[in-house]
Amino acid sequence: MSSSFRSRRTLPIEEDGEDAPRADLLPGHQRSDRRSASSTNLDQHVVLGSHSPGHVVVDLRPTAANVDGGGKLELDPVGRMPVHFVLAFHDLTYNVGRPRRMAFWRRSRHVETDATTARGGGARAREGALLLDGVSGEAREGEIMAVLGASGAGKTTLIDALADRIQRDSLRGAVTLNGEPLGGRMLKVISAYVMQDDLLYPMLTVAETLMYSAEFRLPRSLSASKKATRVQELIDQLGLRAAANTIIGDEGRRGVSGGERRRVSIGIDIIHDPIILFLDEPTSGLDSTSAFMVVKVLQGIAKSGSVVIMSIHQPSYRIIGLIDRLMFLSRGRTVYYGPPASLPLFFSEFGHPIPDGQNPVEFALDHVRQLEAIPEGTDELVEFSKAWREKALARALFLIRLATVVVTAFILATVFWRLDNTPKGVNERFGFFAIAVSTMFYTSADALPVFLVERYIYLRETAHNAYRRSSYTVSNAIVAFPPLVALSLAFTAITFFAVGLAGGAGGFLFFALIVLASFWAGSGFVTFLSGVVPHVIIGYTVVVAGLAYFLLLSGFFITRDRIPSYWIWLHYLSLIKYPYEAVMQNEFGAEAGRCFMRGVQMFDGTPMARLPVETKVRVLEAMSRSMGLELNSGSCITTGPDILARQAVTELGKWSCLWVTVAWGFLFRALFYLTLVLGSRNRRR
Repeated sequence: MSSSFRSRRTLPIEEDGEDAPRADLLPGHQRSDRRSASSTNLDQHVVLGSHSPGHVVVDLRPTAANVDGGGKLELDPVGRMPVHFVLAFHDLTYNVGRPRRMAFWRRSRHVETDATTARGGGARAREGALLLDGVSGEAREGEIMAVLGASGAGKTTLIDALADRIQRDSLRGAVTLNGEPLGGRMLKVISAYVMQDDLLYPMLTVAETLMYSAEFRLPRSLSASKKATRVQELIDQLGLRAAANTIIGDEGRRGVSGGERRRVSIGIDIIHDPIILFLDEPTSGLDSTSAFMVVKVLQGIAKSGSVVIMSIHQPSYRIIGLIDRLMFLSRGRTVYYGPPASLPLFFSEFGHPIPDGQNPVEFALDHVRQLEAIPEGTDELVEFSKAWREKALARALFLIRLATVVVTAFILATVFWRLDNTPKGVNERFGFFAIAVSTMFYTSADALPVFLVERYIYLRETAHNAYRRSSYTVSNAIVAFPPLVALSLAFTAITFFAVGLAGGAGGFLFFALIVLASFWAGSGFVTFLSGVVPHVIIGYTVVVAGLAYFLLLSGFFITRDRIPSYWIWLHYLSLIKYPYEAVMQNEFGAEAGRCFMRGVQMFDGTPMARLPVETKVRVLEAMSRSMGLELNSGSCITTGPDILARQAVTELGKWSCLWVTVAWGFLFRALFYLTLVLGSRNRRR
């Protein structure tokens, strides 16, 4: 059978009937390199259909591929690397609709419930109760993700949505496993759902209960001895060895403890070693010690190679130490998503620091309940949570920006390596300068999320007169400046000498200054936009479009004297114009005697370029006699000032271009200050 695992095959997926897919595990290799060596050799080969000798095997290891439009699952050849599963969900929204009022109902009889008015009413709220509202996140193999919140927050609803226990026509959003859509029969094959209630036969022992589940959940082709081995290993994994021969019990007959009963309930659902494990409040009704033992078992299951997602009401401090990711919900919206260790920093930046010695989760839950009791609810906390997650991404953005600048500089340095002083070398310099200057401005877009992230903090703190708007503007500029210096030096050091630019040490210094000024102006432009646009995506669109217009009319694609008069105003407003002209003057005006076209090079790019050199020399001599000039193969035809005049780069000197670029940066920050004054008065309208 192993040969069938290693072949590419197409498998029809049945939707209904007795041969619907079921999760069966066959002996083979281990799913994850973290799985204990003592565990049964159960891998993630899944048998679909009946257990006939010719059944088909689905391999869910590294190269599992796609479901095509015809409902067939196409699989790539088996790889040897273990898979690291990531269950991601994006923008899950679940709205429970209500039937519309009949036409003959009186208008006065319509009364909105708390569920519909909790979000302030509105058209969408009046249609029904919004139980999930744009919830996004991910759970990873080897980790436990816990969903928390008060009663009615949406914990169980989210678990049900991820487990495909909600009708798809009323649930919006996407759920994926390693980037592939997940749901339907395949999700049932690779997952398990442990409900809150323990539904067990009271007269069976722990071992008998698990064996009973093994007989139904494991493939019939698996021998009885291997099923028994799997049961015994699961007993050890669940920490039930001492109670293996104890009956489950009920109200009339004493049996296992509550914590042991809960672990048995988990065991009967993971007998087939699922990839994804969902649990609805597995610690409900247990004492702290029993609850800790249950979560400790779940941690072991996760470390063995599973994705564990559970809802939990109010975990103890010890349980928090076992959880990797927390998601706090309030009325179906995310108020916090991240590791437990980041909770103190999160609430500290929100303006409500957690007191020393207090359980961070208990503090968070209590604070959320307090906010839910006021008319505004948790709106501010929800928006802050979104901004805080984007801010974390903006810490990472500088490293990405630095890497982008370094990689771009390296590519430019190697593509434009040691440019010569020929007409072709001149044109190549034009291209290098245009791309280099554009890079400074496009990579400045990482400043866009900064104020969008801090907007709600800024509004609250200025409302309390914590500082002035001018102080915020100045500090924003000061904090942003040092990274720009690092980026400028990195780009200049990599490209200047490698490309072979002119000017020596002085030219290097000026090139570094104009690169820094470009970063400064670009950062100011993007900072100003962050105070105008309401959303990051809109801001990025405006940045890209605006810089494209600036580049088009900078003088690179079309010179200033050729730009139509009705567009010349945008040429002078172009942020790219001034640094582009500055580097052009730094290069072609650095050395007066530098020549970029000599003698017969004047024929390059013309039909005469194909003639032999001797013929070109004779033509040049004839031109010399006819014009009365001294022309030979060594005569200088084009100098640096000639190139600047041809490109219409003559209005401003290089230092003037530098100061104009710097002034743009200050102007945009002044405009940013005006947006703060005009757009954040903290008053109702």
